[in-house]
Amino acid sequence: MKLFFSLLIVLFIPFVFLGCSSSPNNSVTFQNMAAADVYVNFRGQVITVPAGKTSSVKNIPNGTYIYATTFAIPAGVTGSSTQGNVSGSLQIKVGTKISFIYSSTLVGSAYTLYVTISDSDDQSSSTPTGP
Repeated sequence: MKLFFSLLIVLFIPFVFLGCSSSPNNSVTFQNMAAADVYVNFRGQVITVPAGKTSSVKNIPNGTYIYATTFAIPAGVTGSSTQGNVSGSLQIKVGTKISFIYSSTLVGSAYTLYVTISDSDDQSSSTPTGP
């Protein structure tokens, strides 16, 4: 009988540890579909996202983080503006995935950067999350 319980415990222990993760499964993805590079100041570092590229930050601890976006403008542009959530704060909870999409227009010599954000959190909760 002792052997049975010992064997049962030995077989059960790996299943306990397989379900535990030592790092959070939270991420923020920056997709740059704009005509020029985008720079995001997030969690104390500058994330450079070249035009046409995507960059991700993974394993972000739960919490609230501030971000700010700056951007390069194409050669010959004499004016620029932004629309959308260029800066703000993000609330990260367990399993949160946030996606930023940057796009732009160039009308004459005026460049406009657009920013949209979405997140994976349930928006019906009474506590708002994300931007």
